[in-house]
Formats: sequence, structure tokens, C-alpha cells
Amino acid sequence: MAVVPATEKEVQLLARLMRAEAEGEGNLGMLMVGNVGVNRVRGDCLDFGDIRTIQQMVFQRPGGFEATTKGYFYQRARPEDISLARRVINGERFHPATRSLWFFMPEGACPAQWWDQWNTGRYKSHCFYSPSESDCPSL
Repeated sequence: MAVVPATEKEVQLLARLMRAEAEGEGNLGMLMVGNVGVNRVRGDCLDFGDIRTIQQMVFQRPGGFEATTKGYFYQRARPEDISLARRVINGERFHPATRSLWFFMPEGACPAQWWDQWNTGRYKSHCFYSPSESDCPSL
């Protein structure tokens, strides 16, 4: 059962985002990016208090995803990408992105904090950051 509402168009939109942001990280990396997106819709906290849909999350300004602003959000979702998107929409979570609202790819080591959120781990080239329980209890 879905943990966030999603139309078929939004499933494909999330799949495109996951591919654009983490195709080089393999399926697990794409799933983690999907976790961050779904968490932003679920969270109702911090920078994401007004985000209620996948479409709002994907195109949020400011604070959205680099892929949608820097020109690499152009590829269609493949069937395998759509399958991965459905998994995170249905509630599958993957550490270190389980409760994460942010990720980025630093030049070197992951900073301990980013935007006042603590690092929860790294997967390949992406570092993931999660809010405290008190900052975002709905996650």
C-alpha cells in the first residue's frame, strides 16, 4: 500500500528523478534517492511543510533537486525505473536514506552536518542527511 499518494504520471516523474540523480549509483542508489523524495512528501516538516505531492516535491523551488535545474532531467522513465519508484512509494526504505530529507555528492568526505542535519551515511558518491526525531517526527 502506498505511503504517499501517486498518480501514474507521478510514479513516472519520481522514476525519472531517481534515474537523473543516481543512475550511476545503480538500483540501490536510485532507491535511496527515491526514499529522500518520498520522505519529503511524507515529512510535513522543515523545508517541506507545504509539499503534499510527488510533483510538488520534484519541482520544489527553492530547495529542489539539482537534476531539474541543471539540465539532466530529460530522460524518460524505463520500466525498471518505474518498478523502483513503485517500491519506495509503497514504503520500502534503505539505509542510510531511511529518514533522509537531503543528499549530495561532495568532492571528498561527507561533512558531519549539512544544513544543520546530521550525516546518516554514504552510499557510493552520495552522502545522506536526516533531521532529528524532534524536528520531523512524521518520518
